[in-house]
Amino acid sequence: MNTTGTSHSTNRLKATVITVSDSSFKGTRKDLSGPAVAVALESHGFEVVGIQIVPDEIEDIQDAISESCEQSVLVVTTGGTGIAARDVTPEATRAICDRLIEGIPEQMRRESAKKTPQAALSRGLCGTLGHCLVLNLPGSPKGAVEALQSVISLLPHALQLLAGHTAHNHTEPGE
Repeated sequence: MNTTGTSHSTNRLKATVITVSDSSFKGTRKDLSGPAVAVALESHGFEVVGIQIVPDEIEDIQDAISESCEQSVLVVTTGGTGIAARDVTPEATRAICDRLIEGIPEQMRRESAKKTPQAALSRGLCGTLGHCLVLNLPGSPKGAVEALQSVISLLPHALQLLAGHTAHNHTEPGE
């Protein structure tokens, strides 16, 4: 694999989707969010190279994110971002990320709030881990896809910057 996380044959950005759910991990509830997020990513040109399910345990979430960053430049989690006692995805993400990118989850919450007031309860984060961007989405299939849709156009540029491609090809007002 090349170090930019793009495939030589397709030149698409590689992504991994991690569903954080005790019940889906145990097999008592079908994972609908992970596959829905994967479809949304693929429809926007990403190559989804892995989908996995982990329980709501900080170490399991961290291990899955870290391992996924070895094969992907984008790791998207779905689930565990609420305020219930077992919702620990943001804590796991914060603890292993090098830097947080506050604007991306702010944008997701702002857009989601237009559809549901419960969006204010989402604690999802976005951060960097080495060359990888880690994005937490809500656990419901609809909420996860809507949150992703609200920021997906930002992700390729963010990944370019993270990969060190910082030259600007256009002039913004005031530059």
